[in-house]
Amino acid sequence: MQRLSKILLYYKFLPISDPKAVMLWQRELCERLGLNGRILISEHGINGTVGGDIDACKEYVKKTKEYFGAMEFKWSEGGAEDFPRLSVKVRDEIVAFGAPGELKVDENGVVGGGVHLKPEEVNTLVEERGDDVVFFDGRNAMEAEIGKFKDAVVPDVTTTHDFIAELESGKYDWMKDKPVVSYCTGGIRCEILSALMKNRGFKEVYQIDGGIVRYGEKYGNDGLWEGSLYVFDKRMHTEFGIGTEDPGFVQLGHCIHCGKGNNKFVNCVNEDTCRQQVLICDECAADVRTSHCGREDCAAVASELAAKQGA
Repeated sequence: MQRLSKILLYYKFLPISDPKAVMLWQRELCERLGLNGRILISEHGINGTVGGDIDACKEYVKKTKEYFGAMEFKWSEGGAEDFPRLSVKVRDEIVAFGAPGELKVDENGVVGGGVHLKPEEVNTLVEERGDDVVFFDGRNAMEAEIGKFKDAVVPDVTTTHDFIAELESGKYDWMKDKPVVSYCTGGIRCEILSALMKNRGFKEVYQIDGGIVRYGEKYGNDGLWEGSLYVFDKRMHTEFGIGTEDPGFVQLGHCIHCGKGNNKFVNCVNEDTCRQQVLICDECAADVRTSHCGREDCAAVASELAAKQGA
């Protein structure tokens, strides 16, 4: 009988006096339980995504809670095979905004962050405040290509390191007196982003408890979320409700070459100088001539490869 497997997504902001010791313990625990995934530990807390046998995941949750206390684990479909290996590392930040000295954490979590809203409270805020409410995407801009909250502001960022300069650019000053709902995949990036925004003059900042994942679990495709959710494992994306066949599903992602509805990111064929992931459907990705990101030099590389293959 096939064993059941799961993927766990979790984080906890808590002062850690010896991050290296916690890293070594977490690595040993995961290896013993046969879990794969990525775990980051810093003096501010822990951030992880691991997958494996469901009983091993349950044991991992039990042991991790014994150290960190109450914390939320989000369960999703998948397993150890969705990750190439186990990686457990110590970093200055568990989310790399480039502001480790600015982040303040105590036994209650991030100090000075946004007000937490449950999914139903998000909808209530929009019902009461209408178009004044601004949804602000706390993810990399690429992730919003396949899914985002309706009419959300998507910052022009490639990595989380870009956010501080983006916030200080003046482009979003018009939002500083409005109710702003920051959101991200599981909630962790907005724990920090909301504090960074408040430190820079944004007066009324909220964040969604459990992030997009919790909101999607509550409302599926019948709420304010549109499209698919980008995830950082082999699945690449996931959907809510019954998926793309759900009558309420909104297809946001499209192949950059043929325009067909598509939620799958692939690496540009120009592996030497381009590491960009782009939306390309299976048919276009299978043809070397259309397996590039659209940049002129990458298109030239694709043409050269096609000529060599006689395509």
